[in-house]
Amino acid sequence: MEIIISSNANKPIYEQITSQIKAMIMSGELQAGDSIPSMRSLAKSIHVSVITVQKAYEDLQRDGFIDTTVGRGSFVSAQNREFYQEEQQRIAEEHLQAAAEIGRTNNISLAKLTELLALFYEDPD
Repeated sequence: MEIIISSNANKPIYEQITSQIKAMIMSGELQAGDSIPSMRSLAKSIHVSVITVQKAYEDLQRDGFIDTTVGRGSFVSAQNREFYQEEQQRIAEEHLQAAAEIGRTNNISLAKLTELLALFYEDPD
């Protein structure tokens, strides 16, 4: 498992670790039941504090991405994809609600907003 830490990023190191592991799980690179490195092992390999990795693992466990058992280690949880997709949908709904409010306030038609959403969805660049 390769984690790349950027000292120039605006994200704290533990969030960089968390987001990269989540991405590996969502892409299928890490499957349910796969073990992930121990906190000490990962901390040593990416040259950060064990406490930083511990914070990342705690967040991953809280969010349902990993399960940790004392003496056995940490493993990818079976429920993580659905949870992550639900969370991402909730975030998208918040943005869409804001866009709808802007549209209503400024007399932008629903058809135009729908057209714009389709444009951004199909061509993200």
